[in-house]
Amino acid sequence: MTKHIIWDWNGTLFHDIDAVVGATNEVFKPYALPILDADGFRAVYTRPIWLAYERMLGRALEDGEWERLDVGFHDHYFRLSVACGLAADALATLQGWDGTQSLCSMAPHAHLVPMVESFAIHQHFTRIDGLLGTTGGEKAAHMSAHLAAIGVEPADVLVIGDSVDDGLAARHVGAQAVLYTGGMTTRADLQATGLPVVDTLADALSYA
Repeated sequence: MTKHIIWDWNGTLFHDIDAVVGATNEVFKPYALPILDADGFRAVYTRPIWLAYERMLGRALEDGEWERLDVGFHDHYFRLSVACGLAADALATLQGWDGTQSLCSMAPHAHLVPMVESFAIHQHFTRIDGLLGTTGGEKAAHMSAHLAAIGVEPADVLVIGDSVDDGLAARHVGAQAVLYTGGMTTRADLQATGLPVVDTLADALSYA
């Protein structure tokens, strides 16, 4: 039985696909690549994110190239994300859960916390963890540290996220997971994990 929900932020509670796609297109302008729409981005998206960039370029990244692209992406993303809002049913879903909840995100911690507070939903979370170090990697280790910090048994946890990486991180720590189609990943890729896939955050609660 689920007692605690660990939420993902980008692409899950925070509907920022337009900012992600826009920032990606901006940072790749010097490469003269075709402009991506949301479906085109989802077709190449994976974690670690530098593998998605290599898919886009059709080659391995050169020394220092990932770091330049990552800094450029976040500069554009922070500018564009101010126009984004919560997923349509995010607030109602947070309010509708009777157990405890926390937030574990791969976004930079210093950016994440003010964003969550700006939507006045921080009071729903017992803990909010973004990344303190390098962005772009896999979530498993970050999820392990988050779970240890909240002190909840993995068997009592449901992870709700929008990426294959969220599902893998849940399995890594021994938690259950349900994956949401409103974010960065294609439905086909989500379904290939064998985990439950939902189209609304409210539907995700039925797995709790």
